[in-house]
Amino acid sequence: MPELTLTFDNGPTPGVTEHVLDVLEERNLKATFFVIGRKLQTAEGGSLVERARVQGHWIGNHTMTHGEPLGTLNDPERELAEITGAQKLLGPLGEPHRLFRPTGHGSIGPHLLTPITADYLIANAFTVALWTLFVRDTKFPAGWVDRALELLPERDHHVLVVHDLPTGAMDDLPRFLDTAAARGVTFVQDFPDDCTPVKEGTPSPSFRKDYVTNPSTSTVTGAK
Repeated sequence: MPELTLTFDNGPTPGVTEHVLDVLEERNLKATFFVIGRKLQTAEGGSLVERARVQGHWIGNHTMTHGEPLGTLNDPERELAEITGAQKLLGPLGEPHRLFRPTGHGSIGPHLLTPITADYLIANAFTVALWTLFVRDTKFPAGWVDRALELLPERDHHVLVVHDLPTGAMDDLPRFLDTAAARGVTFVQDFPDDCTPVKEGTPSPSFRKDYVTNPSTSTVTGAK
């Protein structure tokens, strides 16, 4: 039976994340929310993440500002600050295994990280959580459900990324969840091994080749 891990990126967004949490709670489903650090600097944003945590959802770090992929910045200080700033704001709301999702703008490759950020994530026992199913719900919100349902049979375990943003896409979340369940999909909260190239600080053999820009350069690490 196919499995699906639900992930929501780029929130929390007042007026949208509440709806997502309501829909998940009604169906007793658990997901992971990869949040942007700067959105935790408001009382509303912090409250939404606290509610998600209370409901049993996992909370992950999705950088401080969600700018360009870290591997394209060419600014070591800023690269590290994108991770450390958001993690500091997450505090105890974050998962003990320190989930981190890099910004990729939908694509996966060596542009995701730099040697410095890769070393930092490993030294500080992070789990890097990627995705397999990117349905462009932010740019084309009207059709994401049909695109996701069409692609679900391609793998035994997909990781779906959608966005709790004010695009209208999350209005269709109930239809997606109910249709997928009716087709025999099992919703799980864990990530398949091929979507976690770093797991609690342990990198996969191909991690640096597949996800790190210029892996032969610096090996600076950060303190825990």
